[in-house]
Amino acid sequence: MAAKPIDVLLTGFDPFEQEAINPSWEAVRALDGWKLGRATVHARQMPCVFGEAIDVLSSAMNELQPQLVLCIGQAGGRAEVTPERVAINIDDARVADNKGREPVDMPVVPGAPAAYFSTLPIKAMVRELRAAGVPASVSNSAGTFVCNHIFYGLMHRIATHPVPGLRGGFIHIPYLPEQAARFPGAPSMSLETMIAALRIAVGTALAVKHDIVETGGQLH
Repeated sequence: MAAKPIDVLLTGFDPFEQEAINPSWEAVRALDGWKLGRATVHARQMPCVFGEAIDVLSSAMNELQPQLVLCIGQAGGRAEVTPERVAINIDDARVADNKGREPVDMPVVPGAPAAYFSTLPIKAMVRELRAAGVPASVSNSAGTFVCNHIFYGLMHRIATHPVPGLRGGFIHIPYLPEQAARFPGAPSMSLETMIAALRIAVGTALAVKHDIVETGGQLH
């Protein structure tokens, strides 16, 4: 009997904060339809809007019934691809989202746990990315904007509506060079490198069921 196909949901955001592009969507959409063994990637764009981002993600998950979900977001100022370790139950916006919403110290899900850990093999991902020449490290903060919001919403759904074998998490990526040019001194990464990084992240998440044990801690 042939093995069952695997559906992978890969999400990126629309542009926000006066940006013309969002590297997360540019990289994600390049992988729509990409196949790796039995797995097929399905790319979906998420609105950079509190509340709506989780609703659109839930609709995509209902449609696709994926076995793996990777949400991707822009982290301007970071120089590396950074798989996130933990999502926290707080919305605290430094700037307004794309519909002018700017929550302060509000829970993502009232009454839900303070935090959820990613179920992706984040340290194995970092190891494989570095081995391929892609700057990468584990991040211990996804911020408190819409990136953390959708990350928390994803992990809350996985925790409260368990599906055997379903795993998920979030990865931040840097500016594209054309964005960094507007912010002198800001690091950037080419789109080609970002796309290659996401291929590695997906492949690692599919292949590694139990994360490796090696240092990924940070002093500050």
